[in-house]
Amino acid sequence: MSSARLPGTPRLLRALNDRAALELLLSKGPLTRAQLGELTGLSKVTASQLVERLEERGLVARVGEQAGGRGPNAQMYAVVPSTAYVVGVDAGPQHVVAGVADITGKIVGRTDVSIGDGDDPVKVVHAAVVEAAAEAGAPIERIRRIVLGTPGLVDPKSGEITFAWDLPRWHRGLLTALREDLGRPVVFENDVNLAAIAEQHSGAAIGAKDFVLVWLDRGVGTAVVLGGRLHRGSVGAAGEIGYLPVAGTQVSRDASRRAKSGFRMLTDAAAVKAVAKSHGFKAAGTGEAIRAAIAAGTAGSPFLDELARRISLGVASVGLVLDPELVVLAGEIGQAGGADLAQRVQHEVAAIAVVSPRVVATEVAGEPVLNGAILTGLDAVREEVFGDTA
Repeated sequence: MSSARLPGTPRLLRALNDRAALELLLSKGPLTRAQLGELTGLSKVTASQLVERLEERGLVARVGEQAGGRGPNAQMYAVVPSTAYVVGVDAGPQHVVAGVADITGKIVGRTDVSIGDGDDPVKVVHAAVVEAAAEAGAPIERIRRIVLGTPGLVDPKSGEITFAWDLPRWHRGLLTALREDLGRPVVFENDVNLAAIAEQHSGAAIGAKDFVLVWLDRGVGTAVVLGGRLHRGSVGAAGEIGYLPVAGTQVSRDASRRAKSGFRMLTDAAAVKAVAKSHGFKAAGTGEAIRAAIAAGTAGSPFLDELARRISLGVASVGLVLDPELVVLAGEIGQAGGADLAQRVQHEVAAIAVVSPRVVATEVAGEPVLNGAILTGLDAVREEVFGDTA
């Protein structure tokens, strides 16, 4: 009999109800107490007690009134945006972009800091974070998480950068140095993985449990999502398709892994620009050349077909190992190629392999790595802040 009355059960139920209410306020707010009661299935009295608890904790606040029928207007409540902040950082060889979002997910500050070959990464990231926080009006002590996207390998066990293709000064030990410098929790993540998170949240991969994002830009890589979760591999190298050996391309034995070889030689921005030029499309940038070829209609088909054949070699290889339901083409090349290039790649993959995943172009309009970093930070911070309502 006594086993049915577990110690702390009412406290646990209150915490669960509080968390459910906070999530509803984020997704559907502002809401009245009555609306929260209806959406959570709680009584009016319990819903009112819930709101009072969250107000006392400083997590929600009154933001207006809703006119009704008889009686006084109902108070509207929303999550307090300044409860906590996260910072997303997109690090590249020429600049570091930092964005600050409040706990509702709204980006309230952004900065772009140039980086040179000899610049200390700690100083560069520090400057980017501090400038973005100042623009957002976010006190540093309220920044609960900094998620930094970087090209290359991030060890899933230690969280350290073990190799970054074009950021030679980013290395083991940097994570500890940044945490000590900023005095805040800092997390590294592969940039293509972060782009996949953005795609899963608000792009072409919404609802997809198993998908692969193929990043085609200055660098080449993939992000693998299985069962709705990122698959990083034992050393963080899952998806480093740029190193995939391809017959007819150079295969480097460079121990430093900085030599260009394999699939990347066929599909990175420099290679695609050269192919475009050979077909008569001499635009200044790779994306411009691809868009010009699409606009040219049948005159652009030879170039686009060749590009699709090149990309299909990597997509087919990944497809035969993982058999994903969806492949998203992203980066400058995937975005510029749009549905036209995606359809050509899908056709080529089906022709050369026994798998035929649906291939689509990215639907994340801008800064997918930065957005993915912010989303990753928000998930962790909301769990910390909202999960601490007991």
